Amino acid sequence: MTTTPSATGSAPTRSPLPGCADLLTDDTTDRTAGFDEWADQVRTAARAQNAVILAHNYQHPDIQDVADHVGDSLALSRIAARTDSSTIVLAGVHFMAETAKILSPDKRVLIPDARAGCSLADCITAEQVRDWRAQYPGAVVVSYVNTTAAVKAESDICCTSSNAVEVVRSIPSATDVLFCPDQFLGAHVRRTLHRDNVHTWMGECHVHADISPDSLIERVHANPGADLFVHPECGCTTSALWLAGRGELPAERTHILSTGQMLTAARTTGASTVLVATEVGMLHQLRQANPRASFQPVNAGAICPFMRMTTRDKLLRCLQEGRDEVLVDPVIAARARLAVERMIAIGSTGGRR
Repeated sequence: MTTTPSATGSAPTRSPLPGCADLLTDDTTDRTAGFDEWADQVRTAARAQNAVILAHNYQHPDIQDVADHVGDSLALSRIAARTDSSTIVLAGVHFMAETAKILSPDKRVLIPDARAGCSLADCITAEQVRDWRAQYPGAVVVSYVNTTAAVKAESDICCTSSNAVEVVRSIPSATDVLFCPDQFLGAHVRRTLHRDNVHTWMGECHVHADISPDSLIERVHANPGADLFVHPECGCTTSALWLAGRGELPAERTHILSTGQMLTAARTTGASTVLVATEVGMLHQLRQANPRASFQPVNAGAICPFMRMTTRDKLLRCLQEGRDEVLVDPVIAARARLAVERMIAIGSTGGRR
């Protein structure tokens, strides 16, 4: 196993717009004022555009509640591929809208703010994938769906946190796997499958990476008896499993789960309190899935500013004005589509509706 550092020449990270700071709070329970009137306007505009609204689990609760479908990247990819609507509005970040366009090239794909980027997707470029592959002739490149269309086009298959283990398991055990760009998810896959030939790129989501082992341990000690849901992108994942193995965390209550898997586990948990290590937008879905349990963040500051660039006003404007449209070069899209379709064929969805 080797780890490859991301180069400093990666694509620039898109910055949040001024004015979105008011959304950067753990406001995952109550709708904000004027929701019903705004929601009626959004749904009227969506019908006029023959549009389906897809929202990621990390979106603001208002955006989730007005969407036609809410889910993780895999669930949204599948819905985008099969929708009959002529317009897809992707309330998420840019690589998600690109993926929807890759799967539905004849449909119009809109995103409320085209500047909503992803720190993880910006960790690797297509050129870096080509250079990395040249070091490992015959290797299979597995790219997390949190990548640009250009990187997907250089990949053999994509994955999400829901099906990353299944994707790599489908590759012959003697074959080298180049897993990019998330080092923590790659380490989780390597550890789960006991495969030393899974080589990981040293990228990370800055939000998940900042959920530290110290925060996790502090919250667990303050909440004895709580279940623990940890997303495999988190910087605390390896530590959580190591501490569980030592008995410092309750092994039987420590669960490494994608957002979709968290939703499934939430419905069946018998715990009165569940500590959640992921972006706090996920708490809204978990609380809806099981009102009997108290879902609490391991780090209340784990809020993605790029996800929160989708505001109520921007979503309504997007539908009313047909902006911002996402386009992907047809040559790149055709190559990327093969990798994404292979991903969709493996594993289960993780969505609400």
